[in-house]
Amino acid sequence: MFDRFEEISIEVRDKVAIVTLNHPEMRNALTSRLVRELLTAIPELDVEEGIHAIMLTGSGSAFCSGGDIGEFSEIMKKSAPELYQEARLSTPLFELGARVRTPLIAAVNGSALGGGCGLVAMCHLAIASERAKFGLTELKLGLVPFVILPWIRRVVGEKNALRMMLSADVFSAQEAKDLGLVYAVVAHDELLPSAHKLASKIASYSPLAVRMSLDSFYTTENLAFHESLEYLSSLRIISFLSEDLREGATSFLEKRKPEWKGR
Repeated sequence: MFDRFEEISIEVRDKVAIVTLNHPEMRNALTSRLVRELLTAIPELDVEEGIHAIMLTGSGSAFCSGGDIGEFSEIMKKSAPELYQEARLSTPLFELGARVRTPLIAAVNGSALGGGCGLVAMCHLAIASERAKFGLTELKLGLVPFVILPWIRRVVGEKNALRMMLSADVFSAQEAKDLGLVYAVVAHDELLPSAHKLASKIASYSPLAVRMSLDSFYTTENLAFHESLEYLSSLRIISFLSEDLREGATSFLEKRKPEWKGR
């Protein structure tokens, strides 16, 4: 099912889909093809019944080096309408974090620069190798991190986002943790096992409850306070009437592992 991709690879293990950016000779840059493949694969994984968490990592020494510099020269030859159409195809990549309801977990194995840093910020949770590096380096090329800025701002805050953007500095995994961009830094050899352990833990919970958690978080983000309460109260009714809640309560009383149905 997932062997048709060229610049990403997908492995499913214990209800966790491991999506690897697999173009190491280009440091997993966000080529047009890689973006298209992510935009195809992640929504497909999101609705796959047997997949309860998605890990995102990179092959080789980089997680993702950001935009494909080689494509920029071609971009400058295009008209405004052509660029507009291309933006409509590529910008949705950075909408996935707010759209999908299967947890996205970044396992940052190496450099995450520019758009790669944006991918980390977009994921719901992120763990970094001690070797990982981060930065919004676009200004060094005369660019601006337009599309990823909302994610960076929400994760690290206003002043930190501004400092990252204007300095264009590259910083360490520990600094990324201090900023809140990642929540843990581990030894390089422990990165994938640690990320998979986290993903498996989340995948062991009711898939309905996990999806509703993400739904409640992102849907209420821009709602007024009272509107948020009304929406969340409606979700609570659905939760209270779900099979998974009955199973969770019953299994707890019977001191056994729950058998989730996702409904």
